[in-house]
Amino acid sequence: MGVTVMSPHSLVLGLPPVLQQSILNQQAKATRTTGAAADGVVLELELGEIKDKYIKWNWKGQYAINYVVSHPDEDANINAPPILLVHGFDKPLGFSYTMEKWAELILDFLNEVVQKPTVLIGNSVGSLACVIAASESNKGLVRGLVLLNCSGGMNNKAIVDDWRIKLLFPLLLLIDFLLKQRPIASFIFERVRQRLSWSQQMSRGALDAFVSIVTGPPGPSPVQLIPGLSVPILVLWGDEDPFTPVDGPVGKFFVSLPSQQSNVSLFILEGVGHCPHDDRPQLVHHKLLPWLDQLST
Repeated sequence: MGVTVMSPHSLVLGLPPVLQQSILNQQAKATRTTGAAADGVVLELELGEIKDKYIKWNWKGQYAINYVVSHPDEDANINAPPILLVHGFDKPLGFSYTMEKWAELILDFLNEVVQKPTVLIGNSVGSLACVIAASESNKGLVRGLVLLNCSGGMNNKAIVDDWRIKLLFPLLLLIDFLLKQRPIASFIFERVRQRLSWSQQMSRGALDAFVSIVTGPPGPSPVQLIPGLSVPILVLWGDEDPFTPVDGPVGKFFVSLPSQQSNVSLFILEGVGHCPHDDRPQLVHHKLLPWLDQLST
């Protein structure tokens, strides 16, 4: 995902270089547009520079995870917590996604690399991974959460109380079967990629990650986990999201949260789809940066 952040260290975990380049350019453009350059970190790097800045973290002695660390200028608030941008659809070959395993990766990264209470920012299933990580952390590793159109599960099989899902459930099972066929999976993935405006130059593991996410177990639900969280939570939701609609059961749950939990702030973003940071980065900055400022004081 792509947002401009204010922190002593901001880290992007597990991104292929092409996506990282797109994110950094978008961050710089959005920061200049909103006039927040004095408050944020303006990052605009060439692809070669990004590759040079990669740091490798060896997870469980098996998987080499790439991450990038950016530092603010000398005038930045030194008390601001680190921020971790959690990216989805990026996996090593032969690795099967589950939401629990994804959350475990995040917590291990915080424990071994960041070693400070950190704000987690995620989109869609990446948001859900952050929620699970926060719910499983017993070391105070998570300082806060920013959830952009949080998913109700790794896939829609988790949302059994939505009449639309009940109606389409046989179709979902058929799609699971079809996705096991590589040519069909590639065709479907390409249509989804175009719908969500993903880069054409995604990592070679993106298709496998997509199939694993759609066909795998849905994992824990945020509806069950968030009531047990006390960390500050910022929820941003695009009102034109066709995948996790604001009037669906998960959307309605998040809309109701601020009246039930004082640690939750929510903003509905008008004219925005499933990926607010791509659709309207300036609008995301407008809500995110003051919240981060408040968190740092």
